[in-house]
Amino acid sequence: MARRCELTGVGPAYGNSVSHANNRTRRRFLPNLQKKKVWIPEEKRWVVIKATARAFRTMDKKGYSAMIKEMKKR
Repeated sequence: MARRCELTGVGPAYGNSVSHANNRTRRRFLPNLQKKKVWIPEEKRWVVIKATARAFRTMDKKGYSAMIKEMKKR
């Protein structure tokens, strides 16, 4: 199962953990992925979406169909 947002395409970011002694080791910053059931009125059905919390907030504002149209443009 990939750690990628279905609405925005956001995936893990990479960086360094820096200790007090300034030792650097590689680490991953994982996106805040959540699963949510969403009602799609155009299709008259429920869909389970795995997306970031920020994408769900944007979807609440714009709507699911607007988010999908935006995703197809990219």
